[in-house]
This record gives sequence, C-alpha cells and structure tokens, in this order.
Amino acid sequence: MNRDENLSKIINCKKWDIVIIGGGASGLGAAIDSASRGHKTLLIEKHDFSKGTSSRSTKLIHGGVRYLQNGDISLVIEALKERGILRKNAPHLIKDLSFVIPSYDWWSSPFYGVGLKIYDMMAGDFGIGPSTIIDKKETEKLIPNVKKNGLKGGVIYYDGQFDDSRMAISLAQTASDQSAVLINYFEAIDLIKNKDKTISGIKVRDSINNLIYNIKSKVIINATGVFSDSIMKMDDRKSSKMIQPSQGVHIVLEKKFLNSEHAIMVPHTSDGRVLFAVPWHNYVILGTTDTKVNQTKIEPSALSDEIDFIISNAGKYMTTKPTKEDIKSIFVGLRPLARTSNNKSTKEISRHHEINISTSGLISVLGGKWTTYRRIGEDLINSAEIVGGLERVKCKTKKLKIHGYNLKTDFNDPLHIYGSDKNKVLKITTNPKNNDSLSKKIFITKNQIIWAIRNEMAIKLEDVLARRTRCLFLNVLETEKLVDKVLNIMADELKKDISWIKEQKLSFLSLAKKYKL
Repeated sequence: MNRDENLSKIINCKKWDIVIIGGGASGLGAAIDSASRGHKTLLIEKHDFSKGTSSRSTKLIHGGVRYLQNGDISLVIEALKERGILRKNAPHLIKDLSFVIPSYDWWSSPFYGVGLKIYDMMAGDFGIGPSTIIDKKETEKLIPNVKKNGLKGGVIYYDGQFDDSRMAISLAQTASDQSAVLINYFEAIDLIKNKDKTISGIKVRDSINNLIYNIKSKVIINATGVFSDSIMKMDDRKSSKMIQPSQGVHIVLEKKFLNSEHAIMVPHTSDGRVLFAVPWHNYVILGTTDTKVNQTKIEPSALSDEIDFIISNAGKYMTTKPTKEDIKSIFVGLRPLARTSNNKSTKEISRHHEINISTSGLISVLGGKWTTYRRIGEDLINSAEIVGGLERVKCKTKKLKIHGYNLKTDFNDPLHIYGSDKNKVLKITTNPKNNDSLSKKIFITKNQIIWAIRNEMAIKLEDVLARRTRCLFLNVLETEKLVDKVLNIMADELKKDISWIKEQKLSFLSLAKKYKL
C-alpha cells in the first residue's frame, strides 16, 4: 500500500461504485467484500487504520461466553461461526488460547462446565477444543499465580486470540490485493447530493496535503463506529442519536502477574461483568470495564474508578496482586453499541450489528464486534448493491485468505504477524543488524519501521509505535525512550527535516500521557 499512488488513483477516478468512510474492522471488512465482488471501491479514514476502537479490544476472537449468560444465543452462534472462518482464513494471525475459570466453591465448576459444554456444542464443526472440568492441582499447574486459598478446581475452555491492529493492517492489505483503494488521514467533511436529495458523492479533506476533493460515488457507507452519528448528522441534521458509546478500559502488566500461557476468565466481578487476564506479546492484559459515556473521543481516558475496579477484581484471583505502580500501559476503547429505546445498562445491550439506510441512501452500520467483522462487511455490501443499483454478486469472503496467509506459524516469533511477508521484512535492508530489536523490553526493529512506511502506509510516529508495532500499548515508559531512535529512522526514510521530527516528537509524547497514570 502506497499513499501517494492511492491518492493519484483517487484524483484520476471519475466515479466509484462504493466509498466507505471508516478504516476500522467493519469498514475494512466491507472494503474486502466489495472489492472481491468486483465493485470499484474506495475506503477513506480520517486518522489511521484502526486508530479508534479497532485497536483497543481485549485481543480476543471469540463467541462471547458472557453473551451466552445474557441469553443472546444468536449472537454467540454467529460469532463462533465467524471465529472458525477467520481461523481458517488467517492462521498466521489467530492463535488458539485456553482460558481457565478458577472455582472457589463446590458448585461453580459443574455449573460453568455445563454452560461451556453448550458453548462447545454451538461451535459445532468450528470448535477449537472441548471444555473440561479440572481439579485444584491441575488449575494451579496451569495458572501458577492463581490464588490458592479456598481453590476447589476450575474449568478450562478455548477461544481465539489476535493482535487487533495487525489484523486491521492485514485486512487493509487484503482489500488492496483485491484492487480496493485505501487511504488514511483523509477526512469526510460533507456529503454531496443530487437535486432529489439523494447522495451522489462526498467532499473530503486530505489532512497530509491540506487539500479538498469532491469524490463521486454510487453508494456511501458509514462505518465510523462510535462516530457514526456525526456522519448521519451530516446527511440529516435532524437525525436522532443511534449510537450509545460504552467505554472499555484495559491495563497492561508484566507477565509475572499471570506467569502462564493460559488466560484467566473471571465470570462474575463486582459489577456482574466478566474479567480477563490474557497473555499478550510477553505481557498480560487485564480488562475490561463497561462504562456508559456520552462523549465520543478519538483518545478516551480511563477513569480512576475503572482502574481501581480492574486492579481490585484481578487481585482477588492472584497470589501476586497487582498495584497501580505495576501498570505498564493503559488503553481505552469505545464500543459503538446500537442505542436501544429502553433504559438498559451498556453491558445488557446486544453486540449485534444493525444496518441503517437513510432516505438519501446513506448506509450506516451500528454496533457489531471484531469477531463478526466479515459478516458485517457482507451485510453492508449486500445493502450497497441494492441502494446503488450495482450488479448483484455473491459474497466471496468466507473462503478468501487474508494477506500473509501462512499455515506454518510460530507464534513465539514476534515477526509471525507478517505471515508470508516475514522474509521480505527481514530482507528489506541488507544489514542483518537491522533485524535486532531496538529495545530489550518490547520488540521493534529498524526493518519493521521501514517496512511499515513502504508497505503499510505508516505516516506518523504514532502509526509505527501504536499500531504497526504495539509498543505504546505494551510499555509506555520504554516506548518514550525509543522515540528519538524511531524518528531518526523514519525521517531518513521519508526524507523529513528537523522541524518534522520536533513536531512528531511533541505530538507523540503528548499522546503517550493518556496511556499512563
């Protein structure tokens, strides 16, 4: 993916079949689906691909045990099916992960054991492994740091794990492979309409070059997640709010607080949610919260109560209890839940997606979750073909391999995220030392940085340190120490001057404050 080349394609294209606003999971899934059907497809993203919610998940590809508890059976079945499809299409990015539910009373293991057998049954042919009731000794063996006082045993079950931003970049590359055109830092500022008030295009601002373009299209898709209401207001000022944002906070700790390749799932916290402790990139993620918020920000901040909630609930199940001083990074995402007419709490609102079509023809997706991104894309393009009068073409994404597809994946290799592109990353420069990590605490190499710029449309320092690599999300203080090294590599590759370096450094260090206490 090359931004200058894609910008040239945008300028020279007279009319698109489908323009997608939003470069998160849903938008990228729609771009792949559209382009693979043969439609002339453009995706624009105001910030960077997966800048928002799609980089801030719990890193799980799962059916959702909690949704089973809530009785949302259809969502669980759909998500388990999509989990299976994604495992087949992206084996280099989806890792099977076992979860242990520790039990501290005699009835918990049988109770959750029965529920998880139903979960297994729903997965059917897409199942990963059978859930099993385990005794105290086996539970302690699998989770050495689990609280042993009063432990009766546990239940083990299986789901999928991934790196959400790396998946997003692979999806963008997949869409590009299918001839879609994608561009970041390209903001939708207005919709263009015909005399009959139907949408005929979109006005955009290129924030890198500070230029404005009018783009014609048969269909416009709004896949902007928690910001969907703003695009719907652009279409109709009287549009009512359709999204109820819910904030999810995650904290990152050193791996010693889990000391296991298995995850912990706590089925009942003090607020009734589940809590996960998940091993990820040699660290452990604790999360998450479900806090109703009314403001949508591209960089939301964690509330002190949310951090206290995670720390205290996790500490109830760990021998070595975490404290605020142990936090290496904090990241926060906003869930784009479809607003309901009743007064449900956010944890009770379904994660099902809805497709909304306005009288002017704007197609908006509301709600949804990472695991079902492919199905969301399919539903969006099915709608787009009808709205735009496009040729009806059968969806092809169920069997479409994701860019980098590689069956022989070593998940202990930090470069596994590149799949079949791994050797290209290793050889993008001739100096073998450029494959050595710039840090002992988080993995990032000079070759990765150059690859991100040349092939993954990384433009800013944040793109490299937050999403092409996950440094910012893993260890903020260590990432701040890397800023000068990474900026020098980027400036050399991008042919940027000292003023650009200073501006990028100031901007990134300001951003980094939101990821620490």
